Amino acid sequence: MDINIRPLHDRIIVKRLPEEEKTSGGIIIPDTAKEKPQRGKVVSTGQGRTTDDGKRLPMEVKPGDEVLFGKYSGTEFKVGSEELLMMREDDIYGVVN
Repeated sequence: MDINIRPLHDRIIVKRLPEEEKTSGGIIIPDTAKEKPQRGKVVSTGQGRTTDDGKRLPMEVKPGDEVLFGKYSGTEFKVGSEELLMMREDDIYGVVN
C-alpha cells in the first residue's frame, strides 16, 4: 500500500483487518450486525514521542505489525478507496505475534 502521508510524533496509521463473516457455530453475521474490527495492520509510524527534557522515545510498533486497539480509538480517514485510522501509540493495546 502506497500512501503519501507521514504521521508526526507518536501517531500511527492503521488499516483495519476484516472480521470473521461467520460465528464458530457456522452462523453468517449480516453486515448490519457486524462491529468495527479492533485488529489492524500498521501502515506507517511517526518518529516517536518527545519527552519533556527533549529526548525522543522510539516507537514500539513498526509498519507491518498486526495490532489490537480500542473500538473507538483513532480518527478515520480515506485515501483513495482505502479506509484508514490515525491514532496515538497509546491507543494500541498490544501487538499480535
